[in-house]
Amino acid sequence: MSEYEEDIAEAIRIIVWTAKGERVMRPDFGCGVERFLFGSTDETTMHLLESDIAEAIRIWEPRVHEVEVRAEPDTDDPGKVMIRIQYEVRSTNNLFNQVYPFYIHEGTK
Repeated sequence: MSEYEEDIAEAIRIIVWTAKGERVMRPDFGCGVERFLFGSTDETTMHLLESDIAEAIRIWEPRVHEVEVRAEPDTDDPGKVMIRIQYEVRSTNNLFNQVYPFYIHEGTK
């Protein structure tokens, strides 16, 4: 992975984990996954989580396209959701994947 592609991967990580309103000069930046904390892991919630993340990446990371996001409850840990992000870098047409654990019931065990 080139430095350019590493920068993109880091930017996507920042977008995913930044709460909307967290950045004073850019209150709309981020995707607000924290609003799903302590929620359910039903199909509707997973779809909303996927949509929010995909939309934020499309808005805030213009160097990528063909963004696909999948949020799936972990079968071994009912409080964990695996977020899988696939995207293509526009300038190189290289395909990349990132997987993040999201603890939807964090601190409840």
